[in-house]
Amino acid sequence: MFAPSAIADLPLPRVEDPAGLLALLLAVLAIIFWLAGHSVIGRVFKVIPTLVFCYFVPTALTTMGVIPDASPLYTWVKAFVLPAALLLLIISLDLPGIVRLGPKAIIMLLAGTAGVVIGGPISLMICQQWLPEDIWQGMAALAGSWIGGGANFVALGEQAGTSDEMLALMVIPDVFVASIWMGVLLYLSGHQHRIDDSLGADAAAIRDLERRLTDFQERVNRVATMPDIMAILAIGFVGSWLSYKAGLVLPQIDTATSGIIISHSTWKYILVTTVGIALSFTPMRNLEGAGASKIGSVMIYLLVACIGASADFHKIVEAPGVMVMGSIWIVIHVVVLLTVAWIIKAPIFFVAVGSQANIGGAASAPIVAAAFHPSLAPVGALLAVAGYVLGTYAGLVCMHMLKAVAGAG
Repeated sequence: MFAPSAIADLPLPRVEDPAGLLALLLAVLAIIFWLAGHSVIGRVFKVIPTLVFCYFVPTALTTMGVIPDASPLYTWVKAFVLPAALLLLIISLDLPGIVRLGPKAIIMLLAGTAGVVIGGPISLMICQQWLPEDIWQGMAALAGSWIGGGANFVALGEQAGTSDEMLALMVIPDVFVASIWMGVLLYLSGHQHRIDDSLGADAAAIRDLERRLTDFQERVNRVATMPDIMAILAIGFVGSWLSYKAGLVLPQIDTATSGIIISHSTWKYILVTTVGIALSFTPMRNLEGAGASKIGSVMIYLLVACIGASADFHKIVEAPGVMVMGSIWIVIHVVVLLTVAWIIKAPIFFVAVGSQANIGGAASAPIVAAAFHPSLAPVGALLAVAGYVLGTYAGLVCMHMLKAVAGAG
């Protein structure tokens, strides 16, 4: 028999090939949803939303070494499954209902951006004595990522003259601080009504949009046929692939002083959102009755699992200083968001999506929006695209503020 210490030292089985990873992640998701429906265990999921488990269980598997933190599967899901999911969620879009949401979504997006811009210099002032002298250059790249996404991470890094070593260091707070914050937002989505009531927020327009989509689903609901399912999958993946190819053809929009404003990847999300909105005015919208948004939601859950699997929390101990700096930065961002939300009585949904449109961009803002309600995923996508455009200029402002605080040149 094995001694307890020997058992503890046994290596866990490791799954690395994409097919095995896909099978494992789908099995994890299936088990989570089975547990959520259990008469006893399911009570836990009334406190902690299912999506939180879908996010952090793969993270735990990565941290334990069962699965890797990087894989072609994760890249493929983010590149093609996310746009397909967006298209299937947007196809039932109620555009008039989204318009009636009013300006609060934009206000919270701008508040989130402002929180990142001022949070960087303040966190640098607090933590500067424990960080490398050239940390401001890395923080400039991180500011680009937390406002405009991955393209701006590189662009602002180049503008600030950030070394490759510093860029690699900034990946740690970019992944882990942002991952923890996204987990918090997913948790809050399960308590949105109670939070809105306690804050006295006006969520009437959001509830009306949810009600309108529910009524529409009930009107068109039917037993899905094989042609329905084939049409849903074809629309999702053909639209995703065509948007990807067209995004590569369309030129990047940039300037010599500001860097990339709209990248090839941004074009992809603009195009897939536009196609989805266009199809929502056609009979294709009735595919919602056959389960278009449900299939889109399955894709979203798989994407959430892949994003969660990309984080290995062992790496946190490699750079405690930058983790503290990044945490303070996020806290300031959140304080600004909550202050503005309290002033304008914005519901927690706008806080969450306004934040994630900045911090996570198009890869995760629709996920957070859909966690509140599937009909709200397009709001996350549209705000994320706006964040890309805004991010370059706001990132430059933050970069100059960071440089001033660091006393560099």
